[in-house]
Amino acid sequence: MESAVAYYHVSTKQQHRSGLGIEAQRTAVERFTEAEGLKIISEYVEVETGKGADALDRRPQLAAALSAARTAKCPVIVSKLDRLSRDVAFVSSLMVQRVPFIVAELGRDADPFMLHLYAALAEKERRLISERTKAALAAKKAGGSKLGNPRDIAGAGAIGRHMQIAAADEFVTGLLPLVRAIQNTGATTLEALTCALNERGVRPARGTRWYVSSVANLLSRAHKLTEGRTGAVAS
Repeated sequence: MESAVAYYHVSTKQQHRSGLGIEAQRTAVERFTEAEGLKIISEYVEVETGKGADALDRRPQLAAALSAARTAKCPVIVSKLDRLSRDVAFVSSLMVQRVPFIVAELGRDADPFMLHLYAALAEKERRLISERTKAALAAKKAGGSKLGNPRDIAGAGAIGRHMQIAAADEFVTGLLPLVRAIQNTGATTLEALTCALNERGVRPARGTRWYVSSVANLLSRAHKLTEGRTGAVAS
């Protein structure tokens, strides 16, 4: 049985104390390794924001995981790409460590190029969400709404809905390259896509399993996003 090193990461001490963030990652990794026939020989838990150019220096557990994997000549497994970093430059720096990374959510076939692509897409989408949120807040303020006013229930609700929509769009954008890759293998029906996503251990935005209806909603939202961007470019 092939060996692997598990790495779990939370960004706040509160998340670490609750244990929920770590256990969710551990469950995802254990489910993935069981399906792929891998054996976890050691695991490392980090509590650190890990931002900036010296992020690896401030993540001793990640450095230890890399060292252990290098010695055992095996990969490091994380549940999601953002457990490594949300910064594409940092992800790139990890790829040159000569230690293979496996992201359970993306599947074993996600090579370094795909990891770079996912990280770049996520980073760009987060920037767009931030810009759209700031623009929405500025528009509300210009329209006379008092931001932070507990009496402005309608305004707060509108901002909340905008942020929910932006988060949903981010999720779809980040997942779409994987969906396209699955479709290219011949899984073109809703049923085939549903099975492929569940077999790879990819979780939906809500819940723990994909269903034909949720995959249909995902593709519908992706189509609308693509049409919207195409229209914006054409105009």
